[in-house]
Amino acid sequence: MIQCRPYPGDISRGQFDAVRCHLECFRRRTRPRTHDLYDVFCGVLYVLKTGSQWRALPHDFPPHPTVYTYFRQWAAKPHDNQPSLLETLLDSLVSAEREAAGRAKKPPY
Repeated sequence: MIQCRPYPGDISRGQFDAVRCHLECFRRRTRPRTHDLYDVFCGVLYVLKTGSQWRALPHDFPPHPTVYTYFRQWAAKPHDNQPSLLETLLDSLVSAEREAAGRAKKPPY
């Protein structure tokens, strides 16, 4: 993805490397990916952060049907009302960011 300035919700490649393994191992690949998983994940974060429509996803990201398909897979709830993969990864990213800023991993409330 070539972009002039970061979008709301973008994360660094270093932050993405912490969650890459979970995303790649989530589903068995049967054919090579045509889009970088980092770009897809940043596209999902863009829609979650801005609340925009999937069709309004900027053209710097992969096509909106691709990003939405990944979102549906990652946001699907597993059995026994466990958190989805996306919820777990977002929680870990927020915890790591809070810890890097010198704050507690979880808010005190």
